Amino acid sequence: MKTIKISIIYPVNKITAPVVSTLIKKYNLEISILHADIGLTKVGTLVADITGAEADIAAALQYIDETGVEYRIFSSKLIWDEDRCVHCGACTAVCPTDALTMSPDDWSLQ
Repeated sequence: MKTIKISIIYPVNKITAPVVSTLIKKYNLEISILHADIGLTKVGTLVADITGAEADIAAALQYIDETGVEYRIFSSKLIWDEDRCVHCGACTAVCPTDALTMSPDDWSLQ
């Protein structure tokens, strides 16, 4: 079994695509959703851990490519992209070293 951390980016015209349910049903994967920001009128993002056999994960990533939905696989190190950050705090929940935190005073990302 292998686990990867992935960010799935849904374009507005693909927001209703049943990507996660297909990954579970067709590719026998276990999906742990860590954060989601999805709405019908905006680009949606979902961060999740995906666990399964390496071959199933590879086939699932190919399926995601074919749907027109984008994804990024997180490497073992955490990289903060300030230009894309929406300061939601989701990274603090999955940061393995607790390097990222939210200030209790104003809830800003630190």
